Amino acid sequence: MSELDVSFGDVSVRLRGGAPATAPAAMPWPVAEAATPEPVAASNDHAVAAPMIGTFYASASPGTPPFVEVGDVVAAGQTICIIEAMKIMNEIAADRGGVVTEVVAQNGQPVEYGSPLVRIRIGGA
Repeated sequence: MSELDVSFGDVSVRLRGGAPATAPAAMPWPVAEAATPEPVAASNDHAVAAPMIGTFYASASPGTPPFVEVGDVVAAGQTICIIEAMKIMNEIAADRGGVVTEVVAQNGQPVEYGSPLVRIRIGGA
């Protein structure tokens, strides 16, 4: 477009183009710094990952004890936490049995799909 006339009541504006504008040179994407690697867990440690996006809760309701704590022995299928997604409380079960070595997620904090919730040492202490 090289010309534009616009009128609103008593106001009138006329724009006329001159030399075509050149597009600015493309800016390179910033290079992301390498992510700091997480500490390498022992070969028999397993992280139970979040199966959905939501809010992590360590217990069934405020004031009640958490489902699991460090040092607890858990069985496959045992509830280890709750993730609230779209106002629905979803119980998350351990996919393997063992001893809880770390509760990674913080109570009441958002978690993303695949983020570690709890670390379990497979086969005991």
